[in-house]
Amino acid sequence: MFKLLSMKKKSFIRKCHFRPKLAIILLLTAMAMPSFSQISLNVRNQPFRQALREIEKVSNYRFFYNESLPILDKNSTIQVSNSNIDEVMQKLLANTDVTYEKNNNIIVLVEKTKTNADQQPNAPRQANITVKGKVTDVNGEPIIGVNIFVVGTATGTVSDYDGNYSLTVPRGSVLRFSYIGYKDRELTITDQNTLDVQMEEDTEMLDELVVIGYGAVKRRDVTTAVSTVSTQDLLERPVISAAQAIQGKAAGVQVVQPNGQPGGGMVVRVRGNTSITASNDPLYVVDGVPTDNIDFLAPADIESMQILKDASSAAIYGSRASNGVVLITTKAGKAGQSKISFNSYVGASHVIKQLKSLNVAQYKELMDELGAVVLPEGLTDQTDWFNETYRTGLNQNYQLSISSGNDKLRYLISGGYTNEKGVLNVSYFKRYNFRANIENQVRDWLNIGANIAYSDYSNNGIISGTGANRAGVVLSVINTPTYAPIWDPENPRQYYNDFYGANITHPIENLSRTEDNKTRNNRLLGSFNAEFTLLPNLKFKSTNSIDRVSYHATTYLDPVKTSYGRNQGGTASDNRSLSTVLTFDNILTYDFTKDEHSLSLMAGTSYTTSQWNNSYMSGSFFRTDYSPKTLNAANKIDPWGTGTSASDWALMSYLGRVSYNYASKYLLTVNFRADGSSKLSPENRFGYFPSVSAAWRISSEDFMSDVDWVDDLKLRGGWGKTGNQSGISDYAYLQLYNIQRIPWWETGNDRAVVNITPANMRNRDLTWETTAQTNLGVDFTVLKNRLTFAADAYYKYTTNLLMNVPLPGGLDFSNIYRNEGEMENRGFEFSLNSKNIQNPQWTWDTDFNISFNRNKVTKLSLQKIYYFANTSEATSENVVRMTEGKPLGMFWGYISEGVDPETGDLKFKDLDNNGRITTSDKTYIGDPNPDFTWGMTNNVSFKNFNLSIFFQGSQGNDIYNASRYETEGMYNGQNQSTEVIRRWRIPGQITDMPRASKSTDNLRASTRFVEDGSYLRLKNLTLSYNVEAPILKKWKIARLQPYFTAQNLFTITNYKGFDPEVNQYGGSSTVQGIDWGTYPQVKTFIFGLNIDF
Repeated sequence: MFKLLSMKKKSFIRKCHFRPKLAIILLLTAMAMPSFSQISLNVRNQPFRQALREIEKVSNYRFFYNESLPILDKNSTIQVSNSNIDEVMQKLLANTDVTYEKNNNIIVLVEKTKTNADQQPNAPRQANITVKGKVTDVNGEPIIGVNIFVVGTATGTVSDYDGNYSLTVPRGSVLRFSYIGYKDRELTITDQNTLDVQMEEDTEMLDELVVIGYGAVKRRDVTTAVSTVSTQDLLERPVISAAQAIQGKAAGVQVVQPNGQPGGGMVVRVRGNTSITASNDPLYVVDGVPTDNIDFLAPADIESMQILKDASSAAIYGSRASNGVVLITTKAGKAGQSKISFNSYVGASHVIKQLKSLNVAQYKELMDELGAVVLPEGLTDQTDWFNETYRTGLNQNYQLSISSGNDKLRYLISGGYTNEKGVLNVSYFKRYNFRANIENQVRDWLNIGANIAYSDYSNNGIISGTGANRAGVVLSVINTPTYAPIWDPENPRQYYNDFYGANITHPIENLSRTEDNKTRNNRLLGSFNAEFTLLPNLKFKSTNSIDRVSYHATTYLDPVKTSYGRNQGGTASDNRSLSTVLTFDNILTYDFTKDEHSLSLMAGTSYTTSQWNNSYMSGSFFRTDYSPKTLNAANKIDPWGTGTSASDWALMSYLGRVSYNYASKYLLTVNFRADGSSKLSPENRFGYFPSVSAAWRISSEDFMSDVDWVDDLKLRGGWGKTGNQSGISDYAYLQLYNIQRIPWWETGNDRAVVNITPANMRNRDLTWETTAQTNLGVDFTVLKNRLTFAADAYYKYTTNLLMNVPLPGGLDFSNIYRNEGEMENRGFEFSLNSKNIQNPQWTWDTDFNISFNRNKVTKLSLQKIYYFANTSEATSENVVRMTEGKPLGMFWGYISEGVDPETGDLKFKDLDNNGRITTSDKTYIGDPNPDFTWGMTNNVSFKNFNLSIFFQGSQGNDIYNASRYETEGMYNGQNQSTEVIRRWRIPGQITDMPRASKSTDNLRASTRFVEDGSYLRLKNLTLSYNVEAPILKKWKIARLQPYFTAQNLFTITNYKGFDPEVNQYGGSSTVQGIDWGTYPQVKTFIFGLNIDF
């Protein structure tokens, strides 16, 4: 087989659909690559291979040759100065049996052979024939750079930009078509003048590499539970965060968008919640740099995403890996390919669902019945609060990248702008992003690389999770009577607030409470690495990285427009922080292969240090005639709301891995990591996190040799331990103190100093949470790779749960932070990929995954019962209860037996049969944890059209719809939804809506507010078209692809609220599935364009 010198097969680009046109690219390429022109060389008594390498170093020529050439290992001597390539090659090949064929910068070396005429002087000479054709892949795409030559001669050529070739050869010759990553083809030339050739990928050569912690392995050799998330459609979806791309795409990974606010964070859970007070978010590792979130990362910059789900794969990250690890590799320049890409889209968003409120007549009838507010006659509908509050959101995204490279130097530069204006007027998310990376093979023994990413992103939101009387925007749309105008006619600068005694703030005023707020982040993520090849199989890599985040949040409340602002005299605040995390990794790897035995060893250290500082200030009382919206204009600076704080921590780690592979049939991997954290006392500072995994490829056994329909069958198993240190404060084991300022302006306090009081009960026994996990899995591929299955069963057990535990009265402290409990998660996950149709015109493939997880708290030591989630200002009840033997987040309340037809009040089940309804009759009334979650993607292509349809859903989860307290409660002067029209009014009436009453008995936490949150959603539908036109080739446009995408197109659900994908408490593990005036989800339509040069 022909080989490309100094170029790894994995990194070689199989297809090149473009050539640079712009001058800037030519300039960059010229800077990055040596010239074609004169060559100076001095090689003395070196192997022939080394001479070829030296030529490559000082020129842009690349060599193809057969490994069987005898000359390769013979020594050569050549000395030239300012010579062209032909002079160099003639001198190098003089007195050898090797000749060469040159095509642009490609040089093919072949043995000199005698022609048939030379061997048989009397034989007739074969007539020459000119053969033309096109080389394509199985999808009909042209392949550039295919080596085409007559077997046994130096006659050959290379396919051009469009895959075309032309070659004059003797009739009866054998043509060989060769290209890295594809199977060679040999065809005999008879009388045909046209010969089109289709080449198939060499699946063994192109076996996908899967990124794992501090390394990569072939997918077929993976012994652990690792999911790869497709990133192909990221450019065609209106996703702001890369976490959105994971939703429904990976088995065992539940992704929830708890609200529809622009830039709102996604909740990602890998195989369930494993902690109560610590973070349950996975660890993100971007280009080898650990980070806590990926909001700064533009999805268009992502090349690949792998999720380490079990402990045997994640244990290499030790005390930060209990919640799984998401490994993200960003795009980089590639050898042999210069590329300019521009991606953009614009679109609009709309609220998925509208809840209607009572009109004036209906509202007055309700108030007359309730007696909460006395309304005058003659009021009319003036304001449609829904239309005044909600708008059409606008989405924009523009991304540009430039990349190029050869086998020595590769680079990529990208930048972009994203702007999403929410459906609620003050909400938005805006991001500017820049990224650059470079990799340079400086010497055969030294490779260096650098990555830098900078992002400036800002956002603003609304007040939610409160009623209309406390600035809750979403609920006030329903709660505000339609007779009210927006502005007060008697006070033009003030919002209207005369609701005849009812405690109501209309939604436009509530929006204005946050209209001048802004949160801005500047993030710099960078790394530099150098890899040294000490021996052919021994490498050392050192990586230094920085993750620096500047946070700046400002607020301003106008002193006139809102009633709250007038009460406070206007307010403002300024909060700033700076976080710097430095990581230093040093990794040594050794790979040994003999026959069918392969051994890989890895050992290293990792040191992380973090520094954080914060300053904050707040003030009030601004001028009402005119005032700049800055803190400087405040007359009163709050001494208790002004100050600074700082902290730091460090983590020292030692890690190692041993991997053994016998013929890809028997595989074993052992990982170990030891973490020492400054957050813990010296006696508990280090934690140890081992793991082991193994795999058996049954399909490689002799007894499977006749089962030709099975392509791959592998059993996997693993066990490991991981930790979670996110719940431990930076000085958790030390005695901390509160600082209390003394009012210095009071008489006698002009020289007073602050008081200090103990802030915590110190606990030197604190240690990190530890999760042990066992995983069993199977990978199964059949029918010539048409069907691929993967299934995993797992069991996770977490000990030393960190919790704030209440203490008995009479002590100096009300609680202590300690390792308190234990928890388990067990589950099963399954994924399927099928290639349903594969032919040159039609392709159709399907990806499906489904996940089942069961969570349970198994042990609570000091206190056995905890309550959470006070979701109603009217009743002040906690609706979530946590105790041993139950999952997290379980709803707690009464069982409603419907409306009593005689009284109109709700009837509750008397569980203790004492004839009275008391708190003893409360029980578990709902479970927010789904029975299963799933996702399915269908990709269909017909000629130049591409259609992608993505469904995802959740089944069996309950939602506590606390919004209905305010929209159907009928206990005060607020307007209600049209659902209350069917309320009970007369004895004997049969209905499920109780009577209007100032009493809150009907608002007690009960099954009345628990709803089925199951749903099926068409999450994403994208239709694209690959434009083909002669003018595109003239302009060197490799791809022109317009597309249309609809997101959240429809949802099938029985849930009565805005949307079933909701949680007002965000990523909380103890409180899930509660809807309380939460920012609604949106439906989005975008038009976009992808262009590659």
